[in-house]
This record gives sequence, structure tokens and C-alpha cells, in this order.
Amino acid sequence: MIPEFYETWHIAPKLIILLVFMVVGVFFLVKFCDLFVGAASSIAKKLKIAPMIIGLTVVAMGTSCPELAVSVSDSIGCLINGGYANVAIGNVVGSNICNILLVLGLSVIFTPIIIKKSTLKKEMPFLMGVSLLLVIFGIFFGVGTVTGNYAILRWEGIIFVVLMIGYLVFLVIDAKRHPVEDENQEEIKDMKMWKAILFVVLGAIGIAAGGEFVVFGAKGLAVTGATAMGINHDLAESLVGLTIVAVGTSLPELVTSTVAAKKGQNDIALGNVIGSNIFNILFVLGIAATVNPLTTGNEIVVDLIVMMSITTLLFALAFTGKLGRKIGILFITIYVLYLTYLILRTVGVFPQL
Repeated sequence: MIPEFYETWHIAPKLIILLVFMVVGVFFLVKFCDLFVGAASSIAKKLKIAPMIIGLTVVAMGTSCPELAVSVSDSIGCLINGGYANVAIGNVVGSNICNILLVLGLSVIFTPIIIKKSTLKKEMPFLMGVSLLLVIFGIFFGVGTVTGNYAILRWEGIIFVVLMIGYLVFLVIDAKRHPVEDENQEEIKDMKMWKAILFVVLGAIGIAAGGEFVVFGAKGLAVTGATAMGINHDLAESLVGLTIVAVGTSLPELVTSTVAAKKGQNDIALGNVIGSNIFNILFVLGIAATVNPLTTGNEIVVDLIVMMSITTLLFALAFTGKLGRKIGILFITIYVLYLTYLILRTVGVFPQL
């Protein structure tokens, strides 16, 4: 954990140094995540693991590494120092909202996405199911059982991890039953084994450091800003987790989906968002909550309802068979309205639940 060396500083240099930690942390997360995925994919290729398996496991979980690093770092910090895991939970909920409204919204503005029937039958219902499970766990379980009003408890985290393993097994079995030509096989770079192993280690260290930097900067900014403005610290932490941290850790998905959409690779753009949201809940929250129960305040109720509502909206719109520019504009508009609500909630315009 990074010591809070800035406590006696004036507010201006304090905010600057915390912002620097945030920016450096996000840079580390994005760059070292890319290094980790590339090296891990190269190792898997050398070990004769099918590219399809690599994509479903290494790459899929690799894009969730930034969220994992931030949430686990916050979880460990709460285990050591106590307090709420507002950044850990807000990061996942905020990332899932950001992925649908901002990432997918921007993608379909560039080019329409045609929804496949297989997506409606498999991935979308599963995303709906795990999202609903998160809402149930987050709102109806853990209330008052640990420090904090609401929580994702350790046993709930274990259930998420088990579901994640089951989901990976299903993906592999289903992909073997319905094989398709993998166009990305040649994109996996060949590295010498020692170099790939070194890059995996460096990538993992960089991701861990980036997560620590982001949490340190985010919580510091929230507390410092809240103190200066006389607003609730927990609400400020929740705002930072749901916005700055969520968007920062969603950069890999944002870049991947928008570039894929511009190239006309619609399956990648949509699949990236759906897969990322599933992994954020099962992989990120599951592991973070298994490390230490994730506690938060009453405001999470509204955020979970928003996440579930826009996931349901996406599912409903998917039945039209196409996501076009108008839907993209709708998603961006909803995201702007949600951000406005978060800011107003933080400064006390809306009463707490």
C-alpha cells in the first residue's frame, strides 16, 4: 500500500500529485495489460493451444485486468485499513454501464451492428442472468451483516468465481462443437519463450502497480475534494469509482470496440462489450469479494438498478436484429444524463436512500 505522504500538503499540489498517480495508473493498466495479453497469447500458441481457446480465456480475461487490479487493490486496502470498497464496486458497476452506453454507443454510431441469433440465445441471456444475480446479491444480501449498509460477501464472491469457471468451460465446449475459422491466429506474435515469460511477469507487475496507483489517486482525490467542498466522502469515492476509474479501466474495451466497428467487425465490437461485462461481474467482483467482502453505502442501490435497466434495454433492442446510429445516440444521451445525476447526487441535490 502507498503511504499517504501528502496529508500535510496544501490542496493544490495535493490534487496535482493525486491526479498524476491516477493518470500514470491508467497508463500502466492499459499498456501492461496489452503486454501481458500479447506475451501470454504467444506462450499459449507455442504450447499448441488453439487460438480459439486463447481468445476465450487469455484475451477475454486480459481485457478485464485493469478492473481486476483496481478492485482487488481496493479490496485489500479495505481489509487492511477498513472502510467502504466504493471504488472496487463502483469500478465494476460503472464499467458495465460505461461499456454499454459509451463503448457500444460510440461503436454503433460508426457503423450499425447486426445481432446474430446465437448472441440472443447464449451470451445475452447469460449476461442478463449474472447482472440480475449481482443486483440480488448487492441489494438483498449482506445488508447489516458486515460494516457497511450493502455488501458483496465472500460466499457470494465464491459463487461468482465458480460461475466464471463454468462459463469458461461452456465457452470452450461450445466453440469446439461449433468451430469457426479463426482470423486472428496470425495476429499472435511469435516470441522467444524466455522473452514471453519475462513480459508476462512484467505485465502482471505493471498491472498490479497500475491498480494500486489508480486506487491511491482516486480515493485521495475523492477524499481531498470532498473535504474541500464539504460533501460526503463515501459519495465522492463512489462518484470517482463510477466515472473516472470506470472509464479509465474501460479504455481497452473502448479502443477495441470502436476500432473493430470502424473496420466493420461488428461481432468483435458487440462480443467485446458483452464478454467484458460478464467477466467484470464473475471474474473481477468474484475474486475481489473472495479476498475480502466488498462493503458500500446506500447509493449502490440506484447504480445497480441503472446497470440492470440498461442491460435489459440492450437485450430488448437486440431483438430488433440491429443496433443503429439512433440507438448509439440514445445510449450516449442516457450516459450523459447518468453522469449528471451522479454529480448532483454527490453535491447533495438528491437525498440519500
